[in-house]
Parts: sequence; structure tokens; C-alpha cells
Amino acid sequence: MENNNLENKEINSKSSNIILAVLLILVLVVTCGYFVYTEFSSNNDTNKQKDTNKNVVDKKEVSSEYRMSGNGLEKFDLAFLKLENNGKNAVYSPLSIKYALEMLAEGADGETKAQLDAVIGDYVAKKYENSKNMSFANAMFVKNTFKDSIKTTYTDLLKNKYNADVVYDSFKTSDNLNKWVSDKTLGLISKPFDDVSTKDFILMNALGIDMSWTNQIQCAVSKNDIPCELYYFSYSHENYSRFINPIETESDYPVTKFENGINAKSVQIGVSVNKYDIVNTLGRENIYNQITSEYNEWLVDGKNPCSGEVEDKDTIAKYVNQFIDGLNTNYKRIDKSTDLYFYDDEEIKAFAKDLKEYNGTQLQYVGIMPKTTALKDYIDKIDSNSLNNVIKSLKDISLGSFEEGVVTEIVGTIPLFKMNYELNLVEDLNKLGIVDVFDNTKADLSNLSSAKGSSIVDASHKANIEFSNEGIKAAALTEGGGLGDASCGFEHLYEVPVKKIDLTFDKPFLYLIRDKKSGEVWFVGTVYEPTKSLKTE
Repeated sequence: MENNNLENKEINSKSSNIILAVLLILVLVVTCGYFVYTEFSSNNDTNKQKDTNKNVVDKKEVSSEYRMSGNGLEKFDLAFLKLENNGKNAVYSPLSIKYALEMLAEGADGETKAQLDAVIGDYVAKKYENSKNMSFANAMFVKNTFKDSIKTTYTDLLKNKYNADVVYDSFKTSDNLNKWVSDKTLGLISKPFDDVSTKDFILMNALGIDMSWTNQIQCAVSKNDIPCELYYFSYSHENYSRFINPIETESDYPVTKFENGINAKSVQIGVSVNKYDIVNTLGRENIYNQITSEYNEWLVDGKNPCSGEVEDKDTIAKYVNQFIDGLNTNYKRIDKSTDLYFYDDEEIKAFAKDLKEYNGTQLQYVGIMPKTTALKDYIDKIDSNSLNNVIKSLKDISLGSFEEGVVTEIVGTIPLFKMNYELNLVEDLNKLGIVDVFDNTKADLSNLSSAKGSSIVDASHKANIEFSNEGIKAAALTEGGGLGDASCGFEHLYEVPVKKIDLTFDKPFLYLIRDKKSGEVWFVGTVYEPTKSLKTE
């Protein structure tokens, strides 16, 4: 008992009431100091040529195949998934990248702006309200010695339109920047910056979420108040009963044998939906006659062998009618271990689940596992239309989602995972057509800075995610049904037709985290190596 208590304390101390923790920081860095003090700082022939060219390119139409038409899932959101399709765990935030590009475009002009706008298109950043579980923030840190080179029209726009913090700093240390990042990512990123002394300003978007599921995936014992549903029941007079044991200690987590040989720490799901109308299918009269006959055979000299009491015809008829009423209660019954959405066909399986709503924002996790092809190949061929179709095809756990005439059973285990990842952002954006802003001979950031020759010399996008199950006190568990004691009493168990859907994720898969209302994609990632289980089997 003492060891169990220690293990429970370890579980609780690891994640408190957190079930999903995702964070991201995007850093755009501009180093202009070198250009300020070189030939680019004077109004020489090179700059005159650049200004002349600017008048020409202002009229040039720039288009991009990654142009965004709105806030939903589009080609841009999957671009980085395809560009860095390297067969490894990955995570990034299209939402954060979009915000950073918008802020950067506000400071650009000429062809530089045209290239940015060609990708941004009709996208309009949605404002999200922060809470203790969600932080979305923008900032521009400016070196004190570079303050006069930054246009106040630009900083005012950042403040008013993007609610950005504009901070002036010596840049002698990175302490203030790291503190801002830590504060704005709910403490999930602490020290992303090391030496910033060579930078003149840093434009940032930071995003952190620390959210719980609406219900746990698998009931677990903890100090938290996240609800869960106990999957532990049997049908009346039908040969069907199912259960999933609650997680009490670390060793109780199920194991999924992942394709690459990893024993993945997982959580178990179970759903049973009864759309087999046994009374109408077999006929009430037929059931009545069969059970009456079997019940009379069960009696011993007309007496109930459990109670010893004599049972007459009326008593037997009453019992048989109650028996049939019990059968009727099974029809249209739904039992589930958690709330979820699913999709399953010959090529893929999908598992989706909602997070709690925070200040009007509700995010949804969608995991998609290809069955017949490798994940890398699947990513190469998918597009936003095919993924949108999967999302639209997701079914909820309601009677309308299931086939009549059978009991549909969803089984499976979902691996837990945790990862860090950093995009090759400059290279990726170049491939999307955003080129000039990184070239000091072509970049036009004249709406941002008065310094000549300014360009973006470094861009970074870092993210990490933890996908986990979280528990509540065992006393809060609610039993649905129950596996009753049939040690004495008459019973006849009818067989029922069962159709199984296996949602086990045992191969590499991709996932999205999206705003359920707007369709905005917050995070995209892949899982090739889930969290390893402590178990050896």
C-alpha cells in the first residue's frame, strides 16, 4: 500500500490537473547594426537603384500557391509538414507563424511586402482572449541604441492592432526576453535565448496552452477534478459485458506495441452502442414462450430454488414480462469510456477529442493514422482538401453514427507522447516564396525601420507538446450498469451480433490541434516515437 501511495504521488506531482500541454515560440530576429554603419547607410547609387526598382515592383503582381483564403485548414498549414517530412517526431504552429508573418508584413514595402502578402492573402488573424490555460502574445524587443531607427508608426500599429508589447532593452543579457517568453508561455518555455547582444530588435509571437480534456481518456486516480466515465457494464439477459480498469498507478497504463518496436505508454478507449433490437428481431411472443418454458424447467417442483417459494402461473408471467422489459432496455444504449469522435475506412483511422472551452475558445485534437501506407508517403500525397474531408467525416458517439441491427464496439489504445521540435524556418519560408525579406540587397523594411539595408537574418520557430491522460479521485467515478452477481437466480443470455472498430494507434501518425469553431489550425505534428512504457511487455 505504501508503494502504491508513493507511485500515485509521483503521478500527481508530474502533471497536476494538466492533460495536454502545448507551447510554442516563434522568433524573428533582425540584425541591422552592420548595415547602418556601412556603405548602405548613405544615400549612394546602390540605394538609389534599390529605390528606383521599388517603384517598379510596387506594380508587380505576385502570386503564391500557398495563398490563404481564410482561417480554416489550407495548404499553408500543411506546408511545413511536407517540407520537413523527415520521419521524425515534429510539432509546429501554423497559427503562430501566420501572426509573425502578418506583423512582419506591416513593416515591409515593395516586392518584399508583395511576397509576404501573396502568402497571407485574405487571412485575418483572430484575436483570442488569454486565460490561465491559454496565452497568446506578441512583442517587439528593441535595443536601446537602435530605438531611434524604429518607426513609431510601426510600433504604434503593433500595439494597437496586435496588442503587442514594445520593450526597449540594453540587450546586454537575455534575461528580460527569457522572462517575457516564460510568462507568455505559461512557464512552458523558460530560456530560449542565449546571447542577444548582436541583435538590434527581436519580433516575437509566443503561444502556450495548458488545457484539460472535457473528460479523461481513461479513468485514473488522481487529485484532479477532470471528469471521467467508468466503462464497466453488462447488458440485461444478453451475452455482452465490457470493462476497462481505472488507472491507479504508473504500472496500470496499457501498452501499445508500436510498429517500430517501442512499447508505448498508452490509454485505453472503449465504446459500445447497441442498435440490435432483439425483442422486435426475435419476436416478443417467441421470447415469452422460450423463457417461460426454460423458467419452468428451472423451478424445482414448482418452487424457486433460491427462495424456496412456490411460484404460480401469474408470478411466472410477471417475471417473464420483466425479463423482456430488461431486454428492451439494452436497445439504443450507449456506453463509453470517454467522449470522442472517430473515422475508419480501408486507408486510415482517425481519433478526435475535445479540450475544455476556455474564454469562448475550444480546441480539438485530431489524430490520423494511415493503415496501408507509411506516414511519410501519406504526408507526401495528402492535401488540405483530403484532411478537411476526414474532419468533416468524423462521427460522434451518438445513435445516428452507428449501424442498425448490431452492437458496434470501438476498442483501442492511444499512445501518449511528448516532444520538442524546431523548424528550419528560413529555408521553409524561402520555398514558400518569401525570399526578399532575408536578402540584404533586396529586403524592403522601410515601414519598420529607417535604417538602410535592413533584412531578416535569422528566423526561429520552436514548439513542444505533451499529450497525456489525467485522472480524478476514484470516489468521483460513476458506474454505468454493472456486472451483477448471478450466483443464484434464473438467467438466459441471448447472443448479440457485434461489429468491432479498432482504433488502436500502433503506427506513426499525424495530428492537428484546431479551433473547433473557426477551423483555425493551432498545431500540426507527427508521432514516430511515442512515450515509452515502463513495462517490458
